[in-house]
Amino acid sequence: MSTEFEVTETLDVKGLSCPMPVVKTKQTADGLSEGEVLEVLSTDSGSMSDVKGWANTTDGVELLEQAEGEEGGESVYKHYVRKTE
Repeated sequence: MSTEFEVTETLDVKGLSCPMPVVKTKQTADGLSEGEVLEVLSTDSGSMSDVKGWANTTDGVELLEQAEGEEGGESVYKHYVRKTE
């Protein structure tokens, strides 16, 4: 994972399933200023495609990176979204 960006805010949606990770990501991203980066932490494997699809069809946000890792024996999916306008 390359971190060529600085995370402004982290959103923890672990334990939530579709569609809540995307709903919470949108709500939080709406409150960011242009150029700020949101890190989203999810345990829902579907969030990988859901967040990507949302970012690709939403003006004003850019999906910078996605990664899968493990925390406490549980898969955690990380999404990095930049507010572009």
